[in-house]
Parts: sequence; structure tokens; C-alpha cells
Amino acid sequence: MSDTRLKLMEAIARQKAVSVRYNGAVIKLAPHLLFERHGDLFVHALNLSKNWRAEDERHLGQFKLAGLGEAVLLEEGFAPLPAYQAEPPRPEDKLILAI
Repeated sequence: MSDTRLKLMEAIARQKAVSVRYNGAVIKLAPHLLFERHGDLFVHALNLSKNWRAEDERHLGQFKLAGLGEAVLLEEGFAPLPAYQAEPPRPEDKLILAI
């Protein structure tokens, strides 16, 4: 099991933010759900590094685990988005872990 996968699983279980390298930049995520699609792992997470214009615009993005690196579990906790439902984005996706 990869270190990134383990860190994300712990972050979901403990509702802690993680710092990851994604597309060459370091970003902070609030991971809500880990799921599998066509044999690949994805995390459904709020990008805490993104400048949202308004609180109600915030939404979960999908990040392929293969594209994430250098995961660091942070002490910063987070609350799930108000409209969050612990279901994978598509019916054919397989739920692995959710808050």
C-alpha cells in the first residue's frame, strides 16, 4: 500500500487536512472520500488552497492518487461540507472509505 494512500486514509478517518504535491504545486486538501474507478484510486476532496469567491461555491474535486505525491498529514482538522453525502460520484464507482 502506498504512503500517499495510507496518509489519505488516515486523513479521512481522522478528518485532518493533508498537504500533497499535485501538478508540480503543493496544495492542501480536506479529503472526504476514497473511491475506485476502473481500477484506479481517487480521492474526493476540498482544495483548501484554492481561492473560492464565496463559501457556497466550495465543492469537492476528484484527484487521482497516482497524480498525488509527498503527502503529509497535517494537524489541521476540517468539517465536512454541509451538502456532503458519503457516496462515490458515479454509481459504478466503488467506495473505499468515507467520513
